[in-house]
Amino acid sequence: MKIIFMGTPDFAVPALKALHNSTHEILCVYSAAPKPARRGMNLMKSKIHQVADELGLNVLTPLSLKSTDAQIQFKNFSADVAVVAAYGLLLPKEILEGTKFGCINIHPSLLPRWRGAAPIQRAVMSGDSETGCCIMQMNEGLDTGDIILQKNIPLPQNATSGIMHDILAGIGTELLLEALDKIENGTVAPTKQSEAGVTYAKKLIAEEEKLDFTQNVIELHNKIRGLSPYPASYFMLDGMKYKVFEAEFRQTAHSEQLGKITNEKFEIACNSGFITPLLIQKEGKKLTSIKDFINGNKGLTGKIINESVI
Repeated sequence: MKIIFMGTPDFAVPALKALHNSTHEILCVYSAAPKPARRGMNLMKSKIHQVADELGLNVLTPLSLKSTDAQIQFKNFSADVAVVAAYGLLLPKEILEGTKFGCINIHPSLLPRWRGAAPIQRAVMSGDSETGCCIMQMNEGLDTGDIILQKNIPLPQNATSGIMHDILAGIGTELLLEALDKIENGTVAPTKQSEAGVTYAKKLIAEEEKLDFTQNVIELHNKIRGLSPYPASYFMLDGMKYKVFEAEFRQTAHSEQLGKITNEKFEIACNSGFITPLLIQKEGKKLTSIKDFINGNKGLTGKIINESVI
């Protein structure tokens, strides 16, 4: 089939590469417009834009798809279907209906649970025991379209969002190729989403990143997993920021002050237990194991995390 691919970040890369290696024809790749790099004024292309360039594919980076000209350009490709994977722009009705079979989306959650911008992170942060991926026929709603295919998998209670991101990107790619085959041979049979169990994966905000040791130890552990590797949770100690990428916890009653570093293993007291960072990054330093961190930072036992420095 003739395909328009629409994606922007790393999550979409396996699908683009798989389509390029398939019998399908990619007519064009749509991606977010290049943005200024963190350092300097040079513009940086999205990951999908970079991969598409490497594959010799035509790339378009409109700032919006709301204009008549953008919609005519899209329709003039005469594509059979558009594949959308974390593209980032709103698709107007004219785009959704601009190909023979419309637009299908790779969504990394078990819809209708976790509709929205951050489904992988929200599933991990909520301590879900199961997750998965859907291929959805897109409509004008927020992830409300009919489900073409879905696969459920366990969500291990020590897995980070980074681990699940890679797993679900792979599953989404497999489902996508199967869905395209079904669309092409006319055997696709979409099912409507349930009206029950709808939740929304709101966009992550900076205020969520700071660890609050008055929270339950399991909730804290889930937050650390859910925000790892990006943007990463953190705490403040002696006026310095410490990012935590991996941790282990011990659930038990105690009488320690919340936020106290209770021993040389860097166990931190929190509600209903203790949490120990395993991978940590001090502000301005490299990511390190807790063992190496402790060896280079003595005298921390007894200090209180997140106390204001006067």
